[in-house]
Amino acid sequence: MNLGKITARNNASATARSSSYDYIMLVVVMSLTALGIVLVFSASSILAEKRYGDAYFFLKRQASFALLGLIVMIIFKNTDYHVWRDRAPLFLGLSILCLVLVLAPHVGVKVGGAHRWIRIYGFSFQPSEMAKLAVVIFMARWVYHRGQEMRSFWKGFVPPIGIMIFFDGIILLQPDMGTAMVIGALVVLIMFVSGVRLIHLGMIAVVSIPMIIYLVVHASYRMERLLTFLNPWRDPSGRGFQIIHSFLAFGCGGVFGAGLGDGRQKLFYLPEPHTDFIFSVAGEEIGFLGVFFIIFLYFILIIRGMRLSLNSPDLFGTYLAFGLTSLLGVQVMVNMGVVLGLLPTKGMALPFLSYGGSSLLFCMAAVGILLNISTHVEEGETP
Repeated sequence: MNLGKITARNNASATARSSSYDYIMLVVVMSLTALGIVLVFSASSILAEKRYGDAYFFLKRQASFALLGLIVMIIFKNTDYHVWRDRAPLFLGLSILCLVLVLAPHVGVKVGGAHRWIRIYGFSFQPSEMAKLAVVIFMARWVYHRGQEMRSFWKGFVPPIGIMIFFDGIILLQPDMGTAMVIGALVVLIMFVSGVRLIHLGMIAVVSIPMIIYLVVHASYRMERLLTFLNPWRDPSGRGFQIIHSFLAFGCGGVFGAGLGDGRQKLFYLPEPHTDFIFSVAGEEIGFLGVFFIIFLYFILIIRGMRLSLNSPDLFGTYLAFGLTSLLGVQVMVNMGVVLGLLPTKGMALPFLSYGGSSLLFCMAAVGILLNISTHVEEGETP
């Protein structure tokens, strides 16, 4: 009888934990997504009217992406995160296949000189978004299984570096140097927290810096981007045009902003203002206070993710939560760094805010996994 009561009580406790998750993280993500829908419409309505004859074109698509993303997040939230430990190799293999298909004729889509999309039966997505998530999940699995072997050069360090080089090599063929560097950063961050020797990580810098310099010097458009970053006003009507108008957007916004819909820089000054430069549109239309609120939401999201990593019930959950949070955080920092002139111009979506189905869906999937990890945290350790 006593054993039955104890078992029943433990089952009840487990059920209670499984029905509880990080509500604050969910509210933050939903707030960012809702704000993104509003900003996408404000930034794109005139462009959509001119290009498609429908001012609501991008709004309707972004709202559809958000709804589909919500469904994906719910599915991932209700899927035990330990499943990804077993299926990580399969997911990694699928992402490799999709990256290769990008380069295949009649399957990969070339836009602006780059092969970054797959289109099948009218449906298109960006495989590099899947690759970032797949690499994070696989790396969490790898360092979990290797444990103390991560301090070994051949057993712990070399294999994940080989995977990173392989992925970056495929992505550079698109070409997409920004995504390649993000994947590299994620691999290094996860290896760092797993206990890899600092001297081994230092070797990455020794090898990577000359390679990056080579890639920049031997591609004229990359060199132009670097020179423009150093001095945007050297070519104000050419390469420096969009970053200068990004500066103007933030400057014109002031403290309170010009008001939603009343921005000027989105009127064909900022190319594709609803995607990479949506943060600039926010700066002009909702001002410093609005931008501060957006940054605050991202800050809360990253803090919740990192605290969840510390409180995860096992090391796989710790590495996975850290990797997924880093995935979101690195993209936020890169996008904001670019539009504020702190980094060379590089197209990268701002998670949950920028227009785009691939980015939104896989970011929602990442959050869904984080929410599932939070359901396994003991009640007293809830982040």
